[in-house]
Amino acid sequence: MTTSIPPCSRRTFLKASALAAAGAAFSARSWAQVAGANGDVRVAVVGLNGRGKNHVSSLRAIPGVRLVALCDPDSAVLRRAAESVGGGVKTYRDIRLLLASPDVDAITIAMPNHWHSLAAIWACQAGKDVYVEKPVSHTVWEGRQLVTAAAKYGRIVQAGTQIRSGEGLREAVEWVRAGNLGKITASRGFCYKFRGSIGLTAGPQPVPETVDYDLWCGPAPLAPLRRKRLHYDWHWVWPTGDGDVGNQGIHQMDVARWFLGEPGLPRHTLSVGGRLGYADDGETPNTQVVIHDYPTAPLIFEVRGLPSKPVAETAGDSGSAEAAGARASLMDNYHGVSVGNVVDCEGGSVVTASYFSATARDREGKVVKEFRGKDRHMANFIDVVRSRKEADLYGPVGEGHVSSALCHLGSISHRAGRAADPGQTLEQVRGNPPLAEAYGRLVEHLAANGVDLAKTPATLGLPLRVDARNEALVGSPEAALLLTREYREPYRVPDFASRTA
Repeated sequence: MTTSIPPCSRRTFLKASALAAAGAAFSARSWAQVAGANGDVRVAVVGLNGRGKNHVSSLRAIPGVRLVALCDPDSAVLRRAAESVGGGVKTYRDIRLLLASPDVDAITIAMPNHWHSLAAIWACQAGKDVYVEKPVSHTVWEGRQLVTAAAKYGRIVQAGTQIRSGEGLREAVEWVRAGNLGKITASRGFCYKFRGSIGLTAGPQPVPETVDYDLWCGPAPLAPLRRKRLHYDWHWVWPTGDGDVGNQGIHQMDVARWFLGEPGLPRHTLSVGGRLGYADDGETPNTQVVIHDYPTAPLIFEVRGLPSKPVAETAGDSGSAEAAGARASLMDNYHGVSVGNVVDCEGGSVVTASYFSATARDREGKVVKEFRGKDRHMANFIDVVRSRKEADLYGPVGEGHVSSALCHLGSISHRAGRAADPGQTLEQVRGNPPLAEAYGRLVEHLAANGVDLAKTPATLGLPLRVDARNEALVGSPEAALLLTREYREPYRVPDFASRTA
């Protein structure tokens, strides 16, 4: 473990950020004068090992954008990213020092999930506009703090829910909401994506020497590494990740809620599932059904990380594009969808099997309308950074927060639940036909993979009663504790309801 940058206290950071913001005269009026039509938008990318690579390429393709800085706590990752970009960019390992720079107007965040809200809040406090990857939070509470910070500091904050930028999907949502297929009866999302075992270790693993582990952990506990791979596999452990509900499912639950037109949290949430089919260092479910009870119609989301039937190779997510494609071909599908959405209506359904297009069919399966579009989410962010017209954002942080909270509610139900035999689970879901149907297919899928739920039971989640207005849970004090987390100094998410924030 290496630390090449001296520690920076929160007080020092906030002071430097305030000076930077004041020096740059960050206000809507001065921005329009300085960095609107008359100057480049100077952007930094934070987090470069995954989605950050896409951020870099997307930003470099937008006219009037200047990539001025890169940031990552892994010096090897940072070096490779800087070499790929070429000269003219500054590099930082500590986001606090980056945010104190007056030479940065906006940042994009592609750090692990546990960093998303805090990094974005710090950026707002430092006078920077923000594009933050999905999910925008690691807990429901910190997502609300981010929404508050964006309003308090007058910053543009775009959530990385890029499906919302597709013109085809936007048209499809309006078409369905106009009643062209009748009332929605269920809004479904699917993530049937191969996820092999991440391996099982016997004890703490060495942290790569190029990683400043304190910075990497940030708001999460500074705990020994208990998996073979630090990067990416953080998705599958609770201190840093959210499983595929929060990794891929945030997109599909966001789309499902978008079609429903529901602005907030549901009335109730229930999860059924578990990490089944192998034993490894992962904690999050690889097989799961989550149902959110909305007045308009139920929102149902399904995760399947196992293939449609056992295959010889079951370990890891790495490999060639050809291998990844071969794995994808082995996955189940629902009405032709492995990753996407199916919106069931009285008069037919709308199917989205790709990010930016959709097909509407009547009850007989005849295609009645097709919708096509493309992604311009990052370009939309830059447009609004220039115009300051927040209403033009395709993925406003408030919407990103609500959809991220749907992921967290599903995880809370699971984490507060208990192992239950198939009969107990069936009795619980029997009164909810959409959930019972999805659970029945889940049982068949696991049986095809040789998983006997009587021997390795799934987790029957705790039924959650949600106070949507206050983003709270009613009657479940232990589950309510999971709406937030314990933070460690100096990586504490500000509480804007307190006087000290």
